Amino acid sequence: MRRTTLVLALLAVSATASASDFDYNYLTVGYGNTELDDINVDGDAIGIGGSYALSNRYHVFAGYEMADMDFDVEVTTMAVGLGFNTAVSPVVDLVTRVSYQYLEAEVPGFGSADESGLGLGLGMRFAATEQLELDAGIDYVDLGDSDGTSFGIAGLYSFTNAFALGLGGSWGDDASAYSVSGRFYFGK
Repeated sequence: MRRTTLVLALLAVSATASASDFDYNYLTVGYGNTELDDINVDGDAIGIGGSYALSNRYHVFAGYEMADMDFDVEVTTMAVGLGFNTAVSPVVDLVTRVSYQYLEAEVPGFGSADESGLGLGLGMRFAATEQLELDAGIDYVDLGDSDGTSFGIAGLYSFTNAFALGLGGSWGDDASAYSVSGRFYFGK
């Protein structure tokens, strides 16, 4: 009963929001904390990413992140890909993505190792209100000898048509991450 009431309340509040307001032209700058569960190592990361709409349904995207982990381990990740987005309701966009993924780890005394592969993602963007967007998704990354699936959630609060602040988290088989970010829209 409580879940039904909560869903109805969210839908009522979001009646003025619209999925057509989702902008796929943006630049994001963020700071985060990542923990690798299997080896009990964590660290801070900074990243930059963005998206550019090719049409009202397709966008390209890219991201770059550098993490300084415990024991002076440095991890660099990059992704570039193509996304498809479509409205499935007046307040929800479904987003699918395919990407090229690259990961490099440098361990003092042992050198560096890198892997590249394919990433697949499925997610949704929900316009909870005119200012608040909630996102959720699942990602699969195959990096040659290793692969993994992760689930992520995020919230973005738009202060203006051009700027939003966000909080997010993702949890996978052997890693978890939390982040705070600023998003700058250039398409509106």
